[in-house]
Amino acid sequence: MKKKVGFFRKNLRSIMVGVIIGGVIFGSIGVYAATYFPSNDVTYDNKESGLESTDVQGAIDELYNVCKNPPIGGESILDSVDIVTSGDGLYKDENEDRYFYRGANPNNYITFNNEQAGWRILSIESDNTIKIVRSASIGNMAWDSSGSWGSNNWARPADLNTYLNGNYYSGLNSTAKGQIVASNFSIGAVTDDNNDLVGQINNENSNKWYGNVGLPTVSEYIRTNSNKAQCGTMQKTTDNTSACQKTNWMLSNEGWWTLSPYHDHTYFVFLVTSGITFNRLNANRYDVGVRPVLYLNPNIQFIGGDGTQNNPYRVNID
Repeated sequence: MKKKVGFFRKNLRSIMVGVIIGGVIFGSIGVYAATYFPSNDVTYDNKESGLESTDVQGAIDELYNVCKNPPIGGESILDSVDIVTSGDGLYKDENEDRYFYRGANPNNYITFNNEQAGWRILSIESDNTIKIVRSASIGNMAWDSSGSWGSNNWARPADLNTYLNGNYYSGLNSTAKGQIVASNFSIGAVTDDNNDLVGQINNENSNKWYGNVGLPTVSEYIRTNSNKAQCGTMQKTTDNTSACQKTNWMLSNEGWWTLSPYHDHTYFVFLVTSGITFNRLNANRYDVGVRPVLYLNPNIQFIGGDGTQNNPYRVNID
């Protein structure tokens, strides 16, 4: 059964509504009994509720069930969104126990840090954490500025690691910080023009870093493209630029850094160019766009939205 959490509004023209609640304990989300005495002047508007009832009693019953078993974290998305195999939408990943949003413009917008639709859901993890990526870059920066060429060792830590998990993280509001859970990010090196996605994922996962804020990996970018036949590997994406530009929501009008270093050197890092292809640059040679990535706590509760840009998902934390 799909569960959707939303809002309902009551326009009280003549307020003569009494609700007698036998006992409501919201600390443990338990409702013991409820009844109501509606007046004829109550108007019920169900457009924003996400539920199905069109009368007050039905709304109370549905709200009781939602409060008793509130959907949380990634479970809420999986319970309310159809899993697709083509076009825009949420896909079951073929290689890991994860779900990815793929396509040109899926409904994966989310409000985080009071940034209305400023983030998008990248993936839903096996533990119900939700991995999100900022919709736009926070600015152009060097990946690392140490030495003559920079270092591509994120865990060293690289300068961008220090900034994102220091100044940037500190600048988030307290609610946002409470919604983040520190997690393992894949920082393993990958080869150039890779045509073996499984091998590339394994290479990325061979080295982990634990922290709050990271960046997308090369394989995650590949897996947000719904055109697997033409864009399902690093090499295919490079060979079919025109086609791949039309089926990946992570495409940007500017280049941005990934978390993935190049395996043959200690200073090259991969980036996604504005033309959707991959390139590798010295970590300190150019300032490139930065799109932070982080994991949302699996205990967050969805309190509204449908994932569209005009009505992004809104979350609260239990």
